[in-house]
Amino acid sequence: MSGLVNALVIVAVAGIVIARQFRAQPIDTDRRWWLLPVILAVVALREPGLLDTHHRVESAALLAVELLIGLATGAGWGWTTRVWTAPDGVVWTRSTKASGAVWAVGVALRVGLFVLGSAIGVHQDSSALMLGLAGTLLVRAGVLSWRARSVRSAGRWAPAYGDGTRSAWKEGV
Repeated sequence: MSGLVNALVIVAVAGIVIARQFRAQPIDTDRRWWLLPVILAVVALREPGLLDTHHRVESAALLAVELLIGLATGAGWGWTTRVWTAPDGVVWTRSTKASGAVWAVGVALRVGLFVLGSAIGVHQDSSALMLGLAGTLLVRAGVLSWRARSVRSAGRWAPAYGDGTRSAWKEGV
């Protein structure tokens, strides 16, 4: 795939995921939550321009930092997402303002990393960004799946991140 197509895929996936996460939605821990991140990672790894051939060490270092930023963003996003059990036993999730802040910091760090790479003359392909996004989505989905299972095993309504006083019923309506 060309860099433009990769960029469009990244923007489309990020837009869909972000838009969906700021609405309350039930979470199903039995589904294949890892499938989309794995597909993104495979597509990113198939690209030949993942590492700059003229600056291999610097390029690999930038890729490693990109992956660390992606993993940290995914973990932060997963832990700041509100998870609760409705009275009917269904586990619901919705991203919070803190989740949005985590996402914004992750984007700012990635932009800074791109600027740093450009300043030292490293060619950066969009496949590195796609691989970082795959890591973000994989960790976030894993954290949410784990949290949903632990909330479900509590067997009753459980307080969520950010507030333990609001009714879960109002979030689901």
